[in-house]
Formats: sequence, C-alpha cells, structure tokens
Amino acid sequence: MPVKFENASITDQVVLITAGAAGIGRAIAEKFLSHGCSVHVCDIDRAAIDGFLSDNPGASASVADVADVAQVGAMFEDLSELYGRLDILINNAGIGGPVANLEDISPEEWDRTIAVDLSGQFYVTRLAVPMMKRAGAGSIINISSTAALFGCPMRAPYSASKWAVIGLTKTLAMELGPWGIRVNAICPGSVDGERIERVIERAAAQRNKTPDEIRQAYQRQTSLRRFVSADEVANMAVFLTSDLCASISGQAMSVDGHTESMSNVMD
Repeated sequence: MPVKFENASITDQVVLITAGAAGIGRAIAEKFLSHGCSVHVCDIDRAAIDGFLSDNPGASASVADVADVAQVGAMFEDLSELYGRLDILINNAGIGGPVANLEDISPEEWDRTIAVDLSGQFYVTRLAVPMMKRAGAGSIINISSTAALFGCPMRAPYSASKWAVIGLTKTLAMELGPWGIRVNAICPGSVDGERIERVIERAAAQRNKTPDEIRQAYQRQTSLRRFVSADEVANMAVFLTSDLCASISGQAMSVDGHTESMSNVMD
C-alpha cells in the first residue's frame, strides 16, 4: 500500500528519475506515480524500460546513458516535448564499479565509475536547473551512499564519487536556494534485491565463503542488522521533495539502519 504523507503536496509534479526502470529507481518512480505525479524515467536498458512502461503505462521514458552528454540532451528534448517543465529531479543512476585494491584498478574502470556516478549527475542537473529556475521552484535529490560517510575498502572509485556527490549537493543547495530550489542527498545502505545478491555471490566466491556468511557480515555492519528496502529509499525521496520538508536543503540523509562501519566484510 502506498505511503501517504498527510498534508504533503506533490500531486501533479513532473518528476525525472535517472536509471528509473529497475531497482531503486523503479521503486522511486512507482512511489511518485502512486502520489499522482507525472513521471519520466531514463535508463540505459531498453528491456528494463519496456517492462517498466508495460507495468506503468502512465509513465514515459527515454533510453539514455547519463555518462553521455548527447544522450542526456536528447532525454531533455523528450522531457520538454512531453511536459514542458520539470519540478523534481532524482539523480539515481550509478554503478558499483570495480572491487579491488586501488593499485589493481585500471584507469578505464576508474573513469567509467566516475563518469556514471558523478559526471552523470552534473550532465543531468545542468539541464534541469534552467527549467526549475523558470518555474521559480524545484527539488533535486542526488543518490549518494553510506560509502560517502565512512569510505569503503576496495571500492575507491565508488566511494570517491559518492563523497563527491555530497559536496555537489551542498554546493548546489547554496547556489540554487535563492531560486527556491532545494537540493538534498540520500545515502542508502545495502539495499535488499538482485544487486546486493550479486555482490554477495561474487564476494563468497572470492573469499571461499558461503553466501549466507557474506550476507550476515554485511548485515552486522548496521545497528538494525538488516538490509534496507528500495521502498524505504523511495519513501525518503517522496518525503524530502514534499512541502513537509520545505526548509530542508543541503542535507545528506541516511537510509541505512545506522551503519556502524564500512570495514572489509571479511575482516
């Protein structure tokens, strides 16, 4: 059942969600749809978009890689033609990047992770801001990570990009506040689903452990001893963009069950 926030006003807002056809992005998209918003998603995966639109015919979508400036521009052409305005931006697109010690990471792996996780947010936001300024208001949510609060061994490109996202968020909040545009970051912990299960399977094979041993090691990093759900992240996105949070900007909000450490899970 959709969570409804009493007195929150987000109905009829136009929302753009990057990587919105699957995973956390899809949960966020469907949450905004349930609140009566017009939702446009982009995704690099055409099949994921087709499945999303089949289940959510009221939404719209573009195939786009946020790390490609030209594809981002084409996505905004679609958005402008369909809606003519933008009220809420969710910069959700991201990749995990390589899992290795820094000296074993190739420049190509580093560049791709930074391109998607950080530069992609820049490419999208720079085109979203003029639309929001014309409207005199707006809300931007940048998806970061708890890796941006602690660091994360063997995940240097990912952690570096997510720390940078918080810096970008706070700077944009300063720049855009006078225009009535709020900017916040959400820092999810490990999110239950296919992505974390792939990480667990890979770590188990590398460490000669069972998947359950790896899963429990990850869960012991948080006070609640469990993974968060994509729906919980989506609830935070809706809450932060609603008028209930009209004075909240420049913040990095964790949805993580209280991470106690980000040490190597096999330490």
